Amino acid sequence: MSEADNAGAGREEIWLEQYRPESFSDIVGQESIVERLESYVTRDDIPNMLFAGPAGVGKTTSAVAIAKELYGADWEEHFLELNASDERGIDVVRDRIKSFARTSFGGVNYRIIFLDEADALTSDAQSALRRTMEQFSNNVRFILSCNYSSQIIDPIQSRCTVFRFSPLSDEAIERQVRRIADDQEIELTDDGMEALIYVAGGDMRAAINGLQAAAVTGGVVDEEAVFEITSTARPEDIEEMVTLALDGDFTASRTQLDRLLTEEGIAGGDIIDQLHRSVWEFGLDDEAAVRVLDRIGEADYRITEGANERIQLEALLASLALED
Repeated sequence: MSEADNAGAGREEIWLEQYRPESFSDIVGQESIVERLESYVTRDDIPNMLFAGPAGVGKTTSAVAIAKELYGADWEEHFLELNASDERGIDVVRDRIKSFARTSFGGVNYRIIFLDEADALTSDAQSALRRTMEQFSNNVRFILSCNYSSQIIDPIQSRCTVFRFSPLSDEAIERQVRRIADDQEIELTDDGMEALIYVAGGDMRAAINGLQAAAVTGGVVDEEAVFEITSTARPEDIEEMVTLALDGDFTASRTQLDRLLTEEGIAGGDIIDQLHRSVWEFGLDDEAAVRVLDRIGEADYRITEGANERIQLEALLASLALED
């Protein structure tokens, strides 16, 4: 083995890429969508598509799988991937997309342009994209990926077949994570698996990255390792903070919040996300749950607009503590 090979062998491979599905049969948790995509590929006549859904649920993987199924080993020659969040302006549509669409090619009926995070494109860029889709409809198919389809203008949506990807089920995530853990010979405990599922929240990328990060020390991957490495609060800590506030003990609730922010190093935005995900798991009555959700929504909006995270979280707890 050469010196270069030795260096390559010593590097840690990113598991997310190592275990990325190569074909439709490897994609988990999106069976109905995969079935529809396979039918298009079998006919070799795919339409323009819009993949909408949260992060880490298989949108990019599905687009790449389509290209591999259609073009085989030469798929990269006929597949252009762009990230709209990096290049949001009209120039990316006018230049890179049009340049690829005009390039001569042979042996295939059409090429594929995959535009990830298309909801980050400006309105002008989306309008230019719509005209480009019309201009090159004979030799190019577009696959657009977004988190929120409402941010895509109607003229583009009407030109696409829409596929709505849902968050992956706990079972789908567990099946894939356990397969990777077995392949890497990692000791993964049951509570560690539950913690990974909780941290992921339906996002396969988060689950796999969490597993690799927790396993880097070579020790057992358990609940403590997962929560520590992912800087995620334990559900019971979030529940205690909210319960104290609802019981009127603002001081104790604020102390718990301070511990999560300073000692645990958890970001305020992540606490908001965990609060929202966990409200219905706290055993609260409907009235209390509605109050908490209302305050969460208000705090989230203000933080998004640039307000101080700590102040907004303390105001959220104070408002809960002051309610009868």
